[in-house]
Amino acid sequence: MKTDAWIVHICSNQSWQQACIAGQYSAPSLETEGFIHCSRPDQILKVANHYYPARNDLVLLWIDPEILAAELRWEPVEADIFPHIYGPVNLEAVQSTTEFLPDSAGVFRNLPRLDP
Repeated sequence: MKTDAWIVHICSNQSWQQACIAGQYSAPSLETEGFIHCSRPDQILKVANHYYPARNDLVLLWIDPEILAAELRWEPVEADIFPHIYGPVNLEAVQSTTEFLPDSAGVFRNLPRLDP
């Protein structure tokens, strides 16, 4: 699958490490809202700068929806549509992880590149 068809989730490196030990990833929003927030790659910078300004402990989980075991729904949020995962993420659906750091001003300006 092409990487532009993947969805992306932002989480702390610590949360990802805990998921690797647990065998699946589950964000706090799954408990509080019933789903895990994700984005298309073109939405990530806006989301990161709105919700995670200046955080330097983040990673991006690049998720292949075709391997995802939980239900994926594309739902409207304000003037856009975002992917939401209704269940924990099975680790084999996470095709790659990339460190996600802001610049010296605390702003996320660049999406990390994935190796082919």
